[in-house]
Amino acid sequence: MIIVLVAGATEDQIQHVIGRVESLGFQAHLSRGSHRTIVGVIGDEEKLQSEPLSAIQGVAEVVPILPPFKLASSEAHPEPSVIDVGGVKFGGGHIGMIAGPCAIESEEQLDAIATSVKKSGAGLLRGGAFKPRTSPYSFQGLGESGLKLLRDVGKKHGMPVVTEVMDPRQVPLVAEYADMFQIGARNMQNFNLLTEVGQANKPVLLKRGMSATVKDLLMSAEYILSRGNAQVVLCERGIKGFDPATRNVFDIAVVPLVRQLSHLPVVVDPSHATGKPGLIPACAMAGVAAGADGVHIEVHNQPEMAFSDGDQALLPEQYESLAEQLRAMADVLGRMLN
Repeated sequence: MIIVLVAGATEDQIQHVIGRVESLGFQAHLSRGSHRTIVGVIGDEEKLQSEPLSAIQGVAEVVPILPPFKLASSEAHPEPSVIDVGGVKFGGGHIGMIAGPCAIESEEQLDAIATSVKKSGAGLLRGGAFKPRTSPYSFQGLGESGLKLLRDVGKKHGMPVVTEVMDPRQVPLVAEYADMFQIGARNMQNFNLLTEVGQANKPVLLKRGMSATVKDLLMSAEYILSRGNAQVVLCERGIKGFDPATRNVFDIAVVPLVRQLSHLPVVVDPSHATGKPGLIPACAMAGVAAGADGVHIEVHNQPEMAFSDGDQALLPEQYESLAEQLRAMADVLGRMLN
């Protein structure tokens, strides 16, 4: 950590800063420049996170050297993490394929979709039992009956399942049926929920919030990691922009950036990012080309009849075509699709 003093800081102010640093058990290294004086703090700066050093008179700025997301950082864990969800792997050269409907509607609907996406090569079945909707009058999901359907259909087809958990009180219930928690964009900074899933021994798919920075996303992952759950997969699903041409802005640069900053796998969700089926294949391919460790796609066999987000779902035959393209790309890149 570096403490930058204001221009013209007095000697008393400088010595007070040094004294405060040393009183906290750290070494202080003073460096005087022609225009600015800085104090280098030597020690475990994580222990200083709660100290209001910027409030000391004469201090202009406190600059951390290590990233605030200690456990999620690539410095803390140089090798890429591989997260295994019921045999489907993300990271370390593995590309996990997640597919299924936005919402679980019926056993017939889910079984038909699972049959098709499994045949196309998807490894993980997704489906929402609890649906966070903008309108309170929209379909909110089937709840526990939907979770039972998801588990049963997943077992029938030999597919682990992932579904969204919206509230800390739902964590034990969802854990009973799902192989992986999903934290949706609206809940990315629900810190009570992050803490709760952090205490559960189950993988977590953490989606980036609609207005969240990369640092925000990694700090949310840090909440989960700090509670003992190291099984976190990040997801870029688009952020809010000014242009209504697409549902969101697909921030493709996040994929290589996260891979530089963190050891955690990162997947892309072009369905939510674009909101347009015609754009999903190209964006999915771009995500894998950029280094994504997985692809999350919404698939529905009758999108015009879907209870939720049918306008951004691929038909089963469209998903099959995309999966073939992704498999060919994975082969070229020397990676494994699963």
